[in-house]
Amino acid sequence: MLRFLWLPAAACVAFAAGPVFELTGQFAPPGRAVVSLFGVSSPFTASTLSDDDGHFSFKKLEAAPYTLSIFLPSRGEARQTIEVGPGTADAHNRVVLKLDLKDDDFVVADVLRRRHSVPAKQLSVTDKAIREYDQAQKDLSQHAVDAAVKHLERAVALAPQFAMAWNNLGTIAYQTRKFERAEECFRHALEDQSDAFEPLVNLGGVLLTLNKFDEAMGYNLRAMLMRPNDALANSQLGMNYFALGYLDLAQKYVEKACQIDPSHFSHPQLILAEIHLRRGERRQAADVLEDFLKHHPDWPKAALMRERIAELRK
Repeated sequence: MLRFLWLPAAACVAFAAGPVFELTGQFAPPGRAVVSLFGVSSPFTASTLSDDDGHFSFKKLEAAPYTLSIFLPSRGEARQTIEVGPGTADAHNRVVLKLDLKDDDFVVADVLRRRHSVPAKQLSVTDKAIREYDQAQKDLSQHAVDAAVKHLERAVALAPQFAMAWNNLGTIAYQTRKFERAEECFRHALEDQSDAFEPLVNLGGVLLTLNKFDEAMGYNLRAMLMRPNDALANSQLGMNYFALGYLDLAQKYVEKACQIDPSHFSHPQLILAEIHLRRGERRQAADVLEDFLKHHPDWPKAALMRERIAELRK
């Protein structure tokens, strides 16, 4: 299941081309799971199966932020932002994860329901359209973005009701900064599957990017109510309230996003720090920015941010 997690355009980070990295991990309690990796700042997807002890690995990864998804049939799906780069890797360019997954980390009811019950319109998607979609995922794993887009466009031409393909197209459009096209694709996906979380939260995100704050609020509120413990849904809702000037509500939701996923790629700490600054709370803002750098060691402007932290503490 492809899901795009919204990233504010101004905060989008793509590290410079360089060495490739390996991501190895183990989760507990262990079990056989589908483990997927989604690119945040550029189109990419890859999937593998863990072994019985919860071990998994991905090789030849570019330095970048990713969303890691672990799906256990008995528990649901857990997601976490992972940064791959010099600041998180060892001397052998290996990023090692140890994940202790709690029940609260899993989206259970919604994910399991949707995995085992497919809307009637989606059942009518043809096998040929599904093959085009599957080929697009293979292309994305090889960073062949143009080829993936062509296969996805063929998929929706064959099956205009194919919500997952529309969502995937919107994801790629957003990541390549074609925001109006992204909005169009996410709207198509919701027309065909109105209860789908992924295009719902994605549409809320792209509307924020396009400064359509009032319209975005409806989608971002619905996304948070659909999945109250989702980091992205809380982060976007907090950003939406911030854009509309409701600082107390903004703080509530970006703080929750920070608690759920402190490394989240939407960077809720940056909004939280700005809220503190607007209130004249310089020391609290410095604390938040220090926490941000702890979770994002490869942030391109880390040196400038440290200077800013020092100024705030004077």
